[in-house]
Amino acid sequence: MSDTTKRVLLAKPRGYCAGVDRAVVTVEKALETYGPPVYVRKEIVHNKHVVETLRERGAIFVDQTDEVPEGALVVFSAHGVSPQVHKEAAERNLRTIDATCPLVTKVHNEAKRFARDDYDILLIGHEGHEEVEGTAGEAPDHVQLVDTAEDAAKVQVRDPSKVIWLSQTTLSVDETMERVDQLKARFPMLSDPPSDDICYATSNRQYAVKTMAPQCELVIVVGSENSSNSKRLVEVALQAGAKASHLVDFAHQIDETWLEGVSTVGVTSGASVPDNLVMDVLAFLADRGYLDVEEVTTANEKIAFSLPRELRKDLKTG
Repeated sequence: MSDTTKRVLLAKPRGYCAGVDRAVVTVEKALETYGPPVYVRKEIVHNKHVVETLRERGAIFVDQTDEVPEGALVVFSAHGVSPQVHKEAAERNLRTIDATCPLVTKVHNEAKRFARDDYDILLIGHEGHEEVEGTAGEAPDHVQLVDTAEDAAKVQVRDPSKVIWLSQTTLSVDETMERVDQLKARFPMLSDPPSDDICYATSNRQYAVKTMAPQCELVIVVGSENSSNSKRLVEVALQAGAKASHLVDFAHQIDETWLEGVSTVGVTSGASVPDNLVMDVLAFLADRGYLDVEEVTTANEKIAFSLPRELRKDLKTG
């Protein structure tokens, strides 16, 4: 294969969404404003490089609130936390900055609203994911998790006329609707959320991959193994017609054998991935003859979220 036939299709949009950008900047500004250490409950976003970079600057990542010293400053991650976590923080006199993505907060508010109205809430999401735990914690007596097709077949509700589905914001749109269809077959009066729960950035990144995948023998997704939206991009690429797709954190993890016989490589990244990691992948591919890079643009994102109010207040006084 001559080098002239080798090309890269680069998805746009890709990488950081507004919620991730806000969360990462929150930790950076907290370190600048208050000085290290700044404690962060769970990974601020699901990306190895971002977490390690912040750790080097003085962020300390913990799994549970009780690992934070009494009276210290803790940032809650973009994935959100349950009321129980807020309660635990208050009991330890922790200063808190809540970096929960506003789109996750929207789902939390929906859960609270429908619990108040005594609905059964079927939460479509992945068991053990931090976002799911936070949302379910808003209304534990009303929320049931629906992860698999088996869950959809088994779940029981008290009143089929008072049941609604909500979802984790980072799921595959197609996978979510497959679960919804299964649930509606059992509960025809199942209500839809008042607005789409799947985050705009998740949908946009999946659509960009769907658009370019049919032209690609290989799609490389830059993202971490614990990033739900990154893993979904691999699945979407394969379902949309790519012959192969792989998830990598860094360019050096690309296996040379993946490129054998490949003329067109698609490249994208999950919503918690800084673009310098994508540029490293493009440099890796360029060194192997993939010099023609064509951006495939399916949306232009202009959404931005303001920083958490607790931090804004101190930035102003500072």
